[in-house]
Formats: sequence, C-alpha cells, structure tokens
Amino acid sequence: MIDRQAPVFVAGHRGLVGSAVVRRLEGDGFTDVRTVGRQMLDLRHQSAVDAWFDEERPRYVFLVAGTVGGIHANSTRPAEFLYDNLMIHGTVVQAAHRVGVEKVLYLGCSCIYPRLANQPIAEEALLGGPLEPTNQWYAIAKIAGLKLCEAYRKQYGCDFISAQPINLYGPFDNFDPESSHVVPALLNKAHAAKTQGSERVVVWGSGLPRREFMYVDDVADALIHLLKHYSGSLQLNIGTGEEVTIREL
Repeated sequence: MIDRQAPVFVAGHRGLVGSAVVRRLEGDGFTDVRTVGRQMLDLRHQSAVDAWFDEERPRYVFLVAGTVGGIHANSTRPAEFLYDNLMIHGTVVQAAHRVGVEKVLYLGCSCIYPRLANQPIAEEALLGGPLEPTNQWYAIAKIAGLKLCEAYRKQYGCDFISAQPINLYGPFDNFDPESSHVVPALLNKAHAAKTQGSERVVVWGSGLPRREFMYVDDVADALIHLLKHYSGSLQLNIGTGEEVTIREL
C-alpha cells in the first residue's frame, strides 16, 4: 500500500515528464513531493547524490531525469547523451538502494527497442536486434538504466520497476530548434512561418514515418498507477495504440 504522506522524490521535476508527475502526484493527494534543481544537485555525481538522499530520505522515487533531445541533438552530442544518462541513472539507483528507498520507478524510452521490431512492439522485443542509429547513444543509456533496476532487483530484492512511454508532448516541452522532438519542433516551425509571413513550412524527411503520441499528463497518470500497483521485473510499455504519420500530424 502506497503512503501518500510519505516523501516522494521526483528526479527531473523541471522536465516534460517530471513536471507532469509533480502535478499529478499533488492532484492525487501526495502531500510530501520533493524536488531539487540541477544548480543545487548534479545527479551525475555520486557523492552529492548520496548526501542528498542521506538528508532527505525519500520513500519513493520517480527517476525521470536525463539529457534528452530530438534527432539532431542525438546525432551531434552522442558522448553527452551517453555519459550524462549513464551517470544519472547509476547514482540515483545506487543511492536509493543504499538508503532503503521502498520503490523506484525508472522512466525508459520506446527507443530502447530494435529499429525493425515487429509492430506493435512487445516488451519481449528488447535486445532483439540493432537499434535506430540516430538515437542509439540515448537508447543504450536507457537500456543500461532499466537493466540496472533489474540487477538491483535480482541481487538485492529492491522493488525497482521501469516503464517506457511512446512519444510525448505537453506543457514544459523542449522548444529549442536544435534539440526538440517532433511536436514542439513542428509547433516552432509553424509559429515562425506565421510570424515571418512565410507561405510554407519546411519539414525534415518525407513525412511518411508513423509515430504514436501521448499527452504527458496521461503518462504521468500511468506512472503513478504503476507505482501503486506494479512490482514486476518486466519493463512495461505505455501508449495509446494509435499511430499517425508525421505528415498527418
């Protein structure tokens, strides 16, 4: 049984998913939601993370922090995407285990699955083939994170679970033209065309790839549901079951 009065740490609370998790936790009656900004705590540093966990002693942790971005960012900053995310996942999971956190929910990404996985993608497809080259660095870090949770379950009996949402959009999304995902990128392009009086919007690619999109507060609802009701070792997919092409979007 989840205690809504117990301290809950949302790592990455200023991001798209983290901010939604905070909103939904507070709306669901959780009274002690704790956050810390990157200026106060660099999640890549184990000693700093250990000290924070020693002081705050959260009972539950949503690990949704990370270095994220779209195709361009993944392609031009591979070392940053791999290193930052490996370190963030490692420090938080280790600190959570060390202080006896009751439950950790680690947020993966649909990019962990093989590029040519059968559709719809089943959880068992993990590690079944080559990754999409454009975001393989981020995917490898995410796979390492969910396998880390699995390893702590196996060796220490920790109730550390993971879930993978599909493509997300919503408040506090990243609108940087160099690093944003497709929904905010398209919004940026449309806005720029409107304000500059352009007659067309130029979109990368053919527009034919199909994607599944989900509003971020709906994903947050799913994550809180899993915190309350799921304790399995298998990473769970979260989605809508409906796809559109980029041209349709």
